[in-house]
Amino acid sequence: MFVNLNVKPAGRPRFLGELSSLTQCEALLSEFKYNRGAEIFGEAEPADFVYQVIEGAVRSYKLLSDGRRQINAFHLAGDIFGLENGETYRFTAEAIVDTTVRLARRVSLAHIAETDTMVARHLLNMTASNLQHAENHMLLLGRKTSLERVAAFLLEMDRRLTAAGIMALPMCRRDIADYLGLTLETVSRALSILHAKGILGFLGQTQRQIVLLDRSGLAELDI
Repeated sequence: MFVNLNVKPAGRPRFLGELSSLTQCEALLSEFKYNRGAEIFGEAEPADFVYQVIEGAVRSYKLLSDGRRQINAFHLAGDIFGLENGETYRFTAEAIVDTTVRLARRVSLAHIAETDTMVARHLLNMTASNLQHAENHMLLLGRKTSLERVAAFLLEMDRRLTAAGIMALPMCRRDIADYLGLTLETVSRALSILHAKGILGFLGQTQRQIVLLDRSGLAELDI
């Protein structure tokens, strides 16, 4: 379920950074609110829109032939997703929590990019960034131990999420496991080891609020 907001509240991330040429009229911008667990788009559906997270968090994933889920990326406030080079989406995207996204028609962005070099450069940078993330994720899945994977994930989330010294994770441990290619039990065990080593602490009953007590110690594990 989603609700069309079609508003531009002050203080929210602007679509595609600071590209002033992307007005609501030109790019047909809209805002939608998705409830927790709602599908934003499905794998193999026509890739007609590009999205930006305004509030909340989104996971993109594939279901493997054996029924397992492989999460490709977590999209947080300000992140842009759904930018494809083909005609269909390669992943399914779901709201992890109640989430607001802004979207623009892909054809409108392509039309603007034909005449606006700043927009074209920004789209190119986004594509390169997505490729870099995919390469880093492939290395993480293929070359790191379970503890190294969890450490790398926490360092990534620390860069993207930490405010006032607290890392508030919107995703559950099952999501983390499916992102890292591990079992839920392995992720829980790795977090317990890091806690026992004094590298991190937990706040709240869900333990999704994490305080990094020793960033250098955590970084040493991400080799």
